[in-house]
Amino acid sequence: MRGMDKPYSPACARNQDVILALLRERFADRSQVLEIGSGTGQHAVHFAAAMPHLTWQTSDVPAHLSGIDQWLSEAALPNTPAPLVFDVNGTPPTGHFDAVFTANTLHIMGWDEVERLFALLPGLMSANALLIVYGPFNYRGEFTSASNAAFDASLRAADARRGIRDFEQVDALARNAGLALVEDRAMPANNRCICWQRNAG
Repeated sequence: MRGMDKPYSPACARNQDVILALLRERFADRSQVLEIGSGTGQHAVHFAAAMPHLTWQTSDVPAHLSGIDQWLSEAALPNTPAPLVFDVNGTPPTGHFDAVFTANTLHIMGWDEVERLFALLPGLMSANALLIVYGPFNYRGEFTSASNAAFDASLRAADARRGIRDFEQVDALARNAGLALVEDRAMPANNRCICWQRNAG
């Protein structure tokens, strides 16, 4: 397909530089990144171009792979291998990564799928690997803004299984998976970047 037909997310274009600033810090000593739920592929191309020391491995459900591949093929970067199929309800990809990144995914998954994702992470992460999750979160069951409350309502109207997740519940899943909280950083538009690290061994 022509380049103009690639899938495009305005939100990715808006948030990619502020996320990149954090990733430059956290992923400076990393080498193999697994991106879960790569969506359009925009983030992958932007981040891989800016951090050539990383191999940026995209992944998503089968329906999104062709769009991701369009972005990767057009950019023709040496550090973006072909996207992998990763559906949390199916068989996870193989390999061990010293970093995992996912953006705006937890609120579009069912809670049972979020639980399964975190249960799968230890099998994908090497010792001391980092996990960074970008997106909106609630704290102590409360929305952090009126816009997040409206966004949550729109998510649930489209699919009752969706919704903004509570940080405390997600952190409990991370701890059960052997991950320790490193940082919870406020981002623009009432989003967060939360970083956990897998315990050595």
